[in-house]
Amino acid sequence: MGKWSAMFRVLLLLTVQLLVANGVQAGDIKVSAAASLTDVLSELSRAYEKSHTGVLIKTSFAGSSTLAKQIENGAPADIFISADKDWTDYLEKRNLLTKATRIDLLTNELVLIAPLNRTQSITMARDFDLAASFTGKLCTGEPAYVPAGKYAQQALSYFGWWSALQLRLVGTEDVRTALAFVERGECALGIVYKTDALLSKKVTVVASFPAESHLPIVYPGGLTKNASPEAQAFWQFLQSAEAAMVFVRYGFGIVQ
Repeated sequence: MGKWSAMFRVLLLLTVQLLVANGVQAGDIKVSAAASLTDVLSELSRAYEKSHTGVLIKTSFAGSSTLAKQIENGAPADIFISADKDWTDYLEKRNLLTKATRIDLLTNELVLIAPLNRTQSITMARDFDLAASFTGKLCTGEPAYVPAGKYAQQALSYFGWWSALQLRLVGTEDVRTALAFVERGECALGIVYKTDALLSKKVTVVASFPAESHLPIVYPGGLTKNASPEAQAFWQFLQSAEAAMVFVRYGFGIVQ
């Protein structure tokens, strides 16, 4: 027994050293989420850690497409939350997301913003010439792969504004970058989510796009194939009434 006991202690020590070297703890929960969720998920993560001793939530915020590609290429993640269904479908089709855990968690709205000191009058109507109403660039997520940009292109096309503005559009890697460009005055207008605009003291909402102008803005998410039991518990917490109150405070809608 002494021989086997000594071997076990050596193996245990090596395992602990490996975990420490890789910065991994037993209670780590790795969350990959759309950039527009940065503030609200950071608050919810801190609250959850306080009530769950030993749990550490590691968040990664970026464009939904960037995160999905990272997970596909082997980046560690327990929970994925996208700003549209396309990138959740992308991971599910590749068997990287557990279908049974997938739900539509939140909704959002699309708004047109301007720097705080450059407000202007915009009319959401097909006979309004948006391109002629301002000078400079319009910022939003890159329409080819960023959800906010996809919704923006749909909304601009709905009003017949896309063709006139396409060459003046600055497509960014995620919606928060588009917000930052407008805050700094590098873009005269921007199209972002309502929740992003509400967080900023440097922009003003000049108009809101009607729901019928674009596909519904839904945040689906789920557990990855390798999600830990701790991650499953946190995912359930994000669907709770307690979490819903925080999401609503940040301006999100809750999918019933």
